[in-house]
Amino acid sequence: MSELRQEAEAIAEQFSDHLDVDADEIEERLENLVNEYRVPLDEARRSVTNSYLEDAGMERDELGRGGSESVLVDEIDEDEQWVDLRVELVDLWEPRSDSISQVGLLGDESGTIKFVAFETSDLPELTEGQAYELSNVVTDEYEGSYSVKLNRTTGITEIDEEIEVGDNADTVEGALVDIQSGSGLIKRCPEDDCTRVLQNGRCSEHGQVEGEFDLRIKGVLDDGETVTEVIFDREATEELTGMGLEEAKDMAMDALDTTVVAEEMGDDVLGRYYRVTGPTFGRYVLVDEMENPGEVDVEAALIEARSI
Repeated sequence: MSELRQEAEAIAEQFSDHLDVDADEIEERLENLVNEYRVPLDEARRSVTNSYLEDAGMERDELGRGGSESVLVDEIDEDEQWVDLRVELVDLWEPRSDSISQVGLLGDESGTIKFVAFETSDLPELTEGQAYELSNVVTDEYEGSYSVKLNRTTGITEIDEEIEVGDNADTVEGALVDIQSGSGLIKRCPEDDCTRVLQNGRCSEHGQVEGEFDLRIKGVLDDGETVTEVIFDREATEELTGMGLEEAKDMAMDALDTTVVAEEMGDDVLGRYYRVTGPTFGRYVLVDEMENPGEVDVEAALIEARSI
C-alpha cells in the first residue's frame, strides 16, 4: 500500500462518523496536491483534513482519533498522530496564554515530553507527581521538537503507580562555528495551538497570518571531532547573546531588515566554546541548559582535537 493510500484511509476513518467520504476521493485530492502542485505530504494531509473539518463544522480537537496505539514518549516521531500514554506529570509551567489551561512536562521510563491542554477542551486538571493513563492525545511538532496536545476526546485515568521517569537529555560541547539561516528575529504563527515559524508570512497549516516575533538561534557546535546542530529557543538565545526581544525588534526596525539581528548575534558568540544539554530531536539538540566551561583558545583546541 502506498503512503498516499495509507494517509487517505486514515483520514477517511477519522471522518467516517461525520461525513460521507471515501478513501478513493481523499487519495485523489492528496495526489493532486502532492504530484501536481508539489505540496509536501504533511502539508497536503493538513490541508485536506482542514477542508473536511470545515465541511463538517468541526474543530480539530473534536475529530476522532482514527485508531491509536500505546507508545513511549521517546517513540513519538510523527506529527498529528493519535496515541495513548502511560506517564507521570513531572512539572507544570505557567501558561503564556489565557486559552491554555495547563502546560508542562510528562514522563515515562523513556524520557519526557511537553504537553498542552486548552481551556476549550474542558478537561480535569492534572496534578504534579500523579501517574496517568492518557488515551487519545495528538502529537505535534515544530523545529524537530515533539509535544502532545490533550483535547476534548482525551481520556484521563489516574493510576496508583510510581513511574520512574527516564532522562532523554544529551550533553554536547564545542565551539559555536556557524549560525544557520532562520536564526535571529523570526515570526511564528499566532494561533494558540501552533508555534510554527512563518515562511514569507505563511504558516504551513494556517496559511497567510500576521505573525508574532520570537528569537532563536540554529547553530553548529564543533569539538574538533564531531559537529552537532543545536537550537537555542528565545530564553536560551537571550541568555547566550544578552539581547532581548524588544532590542532585536528595535534593531530590525532601524535597519528595515531583520537579518541584522542574526548578524549582530553572530559577532558576539561565534567562535566561543559552549557546553549545552537538552533532548535530541531529529538532527538537533534543543538547548535547555548551557554553560561556558571557561576561556578556551578555540583555534588551538580545534587543531589539537583534529590531530588526535
